[in-house]
Formats: sequence, structure tokens, C-alpha cells
Amino acid sequence: MTSFTFISGNLGLDLAGTVQHRRSDRPDLLRDPAELARWTVEAGILDVPPAVGDAELAAGKAVREAIYRLAAGVLSGGVLPSEEDRRLVNRIAAGPPASVRLNDAGRVERDGDLDAALSTVAREAVQLLGGPRAVQIKECGGEVCTRLYVDASRGSSRRWCDMHECGNRAKAAGFRARRRV
Repeated sequence: MTSFTFISGNLGLDLAGTVQHRRSDRPDLLRDPAELARWTVEAGILDVPPAVGDAELAAGKAVREAIYRLAAGVLSGGVLPSEEDRRLVNRIAAGPPASVRLNDAGRVERDGDLDAALSTVAREAVQLLGGPRAVQIKECGGEVCTRLYVDASRGSSRRWCDMHECGNRAKAAGFRARRRV
């Protein structure tokens, strides 16, 4: 079973991060409809996996790729590269989001269908891409990693998407290189 990570600081960037190593082998963590349904639960958007078929998976991937391209455009100079991507993300964000409510036990319940989950993701992406935090979007400094994340660190000094994975790999490689000298 695929393990999802939610380290980007934004649901839109976390969804975009389900394609890894975009400049090389591009492993896709959303290989089938069940994976996308499970992602919505693990992301904390829904409590129960929604119904997802092949058409819904394709739609989810289209939103994912549009968010990635828009964020990459912001990262590379603030230019939104595609009117089509912007329209798609705006259309999805305009839909009703997942609903949340406080139940009798004082716990949050989240529900909705896949469209509601994607609307929730797209709304977060729109607020990031068009808001003041857009300047905090960075790409991981890992050798093959292409994950985008929001750098909210003091002094904007974060270099890796995740210190436990990419950061440790980079530091270990640097240590090995220094030991060889």
C-alpha cells in the first residue's frame, strides 16, 4: 500500500506531490481510483473514502497537474503559465467543499463526495497561489525530489521538503563525500 506524506504545508501541493521525481521516473502514487479515495481520507478532508471510478481518477489527476503547473509557474517568477489550468482550478474551487461539523461527542466529522474533496483542495491551492504566501513556495533541494512546499521557516531557510527523507539523504551524502577526501 502506498504511503502518502502531507508535508507541503498546503493540500494542493500535497496532492501535486503524489507524483514524485517529476524530472526522471515520475512515480505516480495515485495508480488507481482506490488510492485517490484513500488520499482524501489520509489528507483529513473526508472521514470515509468517496466513490471514485476511472473517470473521477482522471479528473483528480487533471486538477493535480493543473495545481502543480500553476505553482511551478509562481515559483519560477510569478507567472501563471496556463489560462486553461487557472480556469480548471477555479472551476473546481467554486464547487461546494467537503462539509465539516461538530458531532455530539465534540469531534469533527468530515464528509462529502470526491468533487467536494477536490473543491477543498483547489480552494487551498487558490488561496496559496493568489495570496501573500505564494512567495514562500519552494521546490525541494533533494537530488531527484521535485516536491513543492510552503517554506514557513524563520528566514525562509528550509531547503528540503522533509528533513527525515530528502534532508537526511543530502546530509548523509555530504558526510560521505567529506569522509572520502
